[in-house]
Amino acid sequence: MSDVARYILALDQGTTSSRAIVFDQQGSIVSSAQKEFGQIYPQPGWVEHDPLEIWSTQAGVAAEAVTRAGLRPREIAAIGITNQRETTVVWDRRTGQPVYNAIVWQDRRGAALCETLQRRGLAASIRAKTGLPVDAYFSATKIRWILDNVDGVRERAEAGELAFGTVDSWLVWNLTQGALHITDVTNASRTMLFDIHKRAWDDELLAALDIPRALLPDVRASSEVYGMTHPSLFAAPIPLAGIAGDQHAALFGQMCIRPGMVKNTYGTGCFLVMNTGSTPIESNNSLVTTIAWQIGERVDYALEGSIFIGGAVVQWLRDGLGLIRDAAAIETLARSVPDSDGVYLVPAFAGLGAPHWNARARGSLFGATRGTSAAHLARAALDSIAFQSIDVLRAMEADAGQPITELRVDGGAVANDLLMQIQADLLGIDVVRPKVIETTALGAAYLAGLAVGYWSSIEQMAEQWQPERHFAAAIPPDEAQRRLHGWHRAVNAAKVWADGDGL
Repeated sequence: MSDVARYILALDQGTTSSRAIVFDQQGSIVSSAQKEFGQIYPQPGWVEHDPLEIWSTQAGVAAEAVTRAGLRPREIAAIGITNQRETTVVWDRRTGQPVYNAIVWQDRRGAALCETLQRRGLAASIRAKTGLPVDAYFSATKIRWILDNVDGVRERAEAGELAFGTVDSWLVWNLTQGALHITDVTNASRTMLFDIHKRAWDDELLAALDIPRALLPDVRASSEVYGMTHPSLFAAPIPLAGIAGDQHAALFGQMCIRPGMVKNTYGTGCFLVMNTGSTPIESNNSLVTTIAWQIGERVDYALEGSIFIGGAVVQWLRDGLGLIRDAAAIETLARSVPDSDGVYLVPAFAGLGAPHWNARARGSLFGATRGTSAAHLARAALDSIAFQSIDVLRAMEADAGQPITELRVDGGAVANDLLMQIQADLLGIDVVRPKVIETTALGAAYLAGLAVGYWSSIEQMAEQWQPERHFAAAIPPDEAQRRLHGWHRAVNAAKVWADGDGL
């Protein structure tokens, strides 16, 4: 590391926006930039992004964050990347042009193929190798759809002309102008093609899904120097030294480095992750077993529960129903009533994630009366985020065989004090919000900085983590149980609706 390299640049490529944040050695934010990009909905259940817009917005905010901080390229010790996971891009190795839009993690077009794989009896072997249930959420069925539905793509893929990558791979390819086609173990572990025990692409799974191995990137650790950015991008080469999928980066940024520690990221979806240490725990409660990160030869594993619709339910109230002008307004509206007055919203707009995994479920509203107001809907929306999180946390406790004593939280929605209080009330344990809530970007920065010696150890970084506020339960446990009972009735009713053809 250069004597003048005093900062780390984190690229945080999310589902709705691209961000870049410059961190100093204390883990504090020096500057940041963010830009939203378009969401494409070709038909119900399908979600796409323009890969070129992903790249242009990410490159733009990276330059903007560096400029705002008044930095020269040699002052940046390394770049860390964190990204929306499972989102799938296939591009031409020669031209760098995508062959189709990016198919987003929320997209459900692979559901029929997943049902075929289950009928073929492959679900058990897929879970044993990958830690994942067979679901359209993961990258494999998205790759297969592109191969089967875009003219000429399969032949070009088999000839080695095309490259597949999750968004991290796409960014690295562009940052190096095609010199590197890589991913890290965390992103690879979300494809449904990667053996998390052997840490290698699995030929049997590739054959079962009819996906050419020639498409795949090389798999690296989460913290190592992969290579340098192309000099044309920042006027000087900068080390690329850290990659982790967004939820893995957030777990690391929250310094959940000991087994049993849990974080919840409240973003477009909600993602609860528990560090299980060096041992992968196979879930009996429909959670995902995944790689938390790899640093050197050490691999940490995690249990994860993914909630498809978290903060997106607030976006729906804003954009779909027009109940609020901006996302921040939901807290004021929801505070105007003491509770939801018996209204339950099950926001299964893209199916139900963990621990239910019901791809056919759709959004449902229960308990509405003539007295139900916009405020009650707002309150029910916030409740739904907390309820879904509790379902996952209880499943984690069962799998890990130990109670969760504290929940560390991050993501954009944690600025909503009412939501955090609702979560603590219903969960009955402390909910802890850190001083730096941009923990996803911070985790990527930490992984990159560790690789180049910017930080000397994980322990040094752990000392920097500080809580900003603790939220403690303020309602009686029996009241929390009453509300949870109502929620479970609503979820069960939504499942009956989804699965009740002919009723």
